Amino acid sequence: MKKVMIGMSGGVDSSVAAYLLKANGYDVTGVTLFLCRENQTDSADAKAVSDKIGISHMSDDMTEIFSKSVMDDFVKCYMEGGTPNPCIVCNKHIKFGAMLDYALNVGMDYIATGHYARIEKNSDGRLLLRKAKDLSKDQTYVLYSLTQEQLSRVVFPLGELSKSEVREIAEANGFVNAHKQDSQDICFVPDGDYASFIERYTGKTFPCGSFVDLNGNVLGEHKGIIRYTVGQRKGLGIALGKPAFVCAKNIEENTVVLGDNSDLFSSVLTAHDVNLISCDSIDEPMRVAAKVRYNQKEQPATVVGIGDGKIRVEFDEPQRAISKGQSVVLYDGDIVVGGGIID
Repeated sequence: MKKVMIGMSGGVDSSVAAYLLKANGYDVTGVTLFLCRENQTDSADAKAVSDKIGISHMSDDMTEIFSKSVMDDFVKCYMEGGTPNPCIVCNKHIKFGAMLDYALNVGMDYIATGHYARIEKNSDGRLLLRKAKDLSKDQTYVLYSLTQEQLSRVVFPLGELSKSEVREIAEANGFVNAHKQDSQDICFVPDGDYASFIERYTGKTFPCGSFVDLNGNVLGEHKGIIRYTVGQRKGLGIALGKPAFVCAKNIEENTVVLGDNSDLFSSVLTAHDVNLISCDSIDEPMRVAAKVRYNQKEQPATVVGIGDGKIRVEFDEPQRAISKGQSVVLYDGDIVVGGGIID
């Protein structure tokens, strides 16, 4: 009997995933990772479900590695003028990094999560990451960093199910979290106030500076550069007689550049820290569909490798608010080609 350790967040998705693994004959152990103070109440629901379906459950404190690899990266990216995606970093370093290492060290064959995604092997024996059957729940965007070795050790039990089917299974089995709402916020910033979190975390304050237009003309005063993200319109605290959008941030000069919505569009990006899944390299221009944020519909583009682990992506049509620190993910149909962090 194959042994699998499943990360259980206390939510309905990972609970049903654990149930399905046991139903499919795996020897299942549930684990709740303590990542930050805010998520340490989740263990009770995960333990209740584990008891209900008859699997062992444990908790593992990963707060230190989470702080160093995820929270530090989040803060660093903001302070350098970027817009980070901590869920992608967490998947890379924690769920499919530290948790996988831990599972293998204690004799497990696989790990599993409640992500909506699918894994299959092609005719050449290469493992592919495919979109979930329920495209409205597909989470492959945040999984593009998975390597062939990791994919060989991962199971995604929910890849063929819809969210409504998952809730029906939870309800039919009397899970305490059957109707628990999905988390929408970053786990360590549950109130969504990223700037206040960064100030508390670093012990630093970020001084006011100037709003400027694209020509450098001063328009007014901002309240600290970390309080703004590219594409932002609301909450700027400045009246210009027309809608204004954050187009860029200049950390060295402590300025926030404002412009029109049309100024946010661009066709080309480069990305670093690239991971490719469906191929080893992109030596010639390749046609793909690409997206630069989680909820965006992917767009036709051409990608080519430019050396030093980087790629250049050129979209057929200009894209809005391409943001440093976010990720570009490339698709060939429903197969993930790979992705990287936008420069």
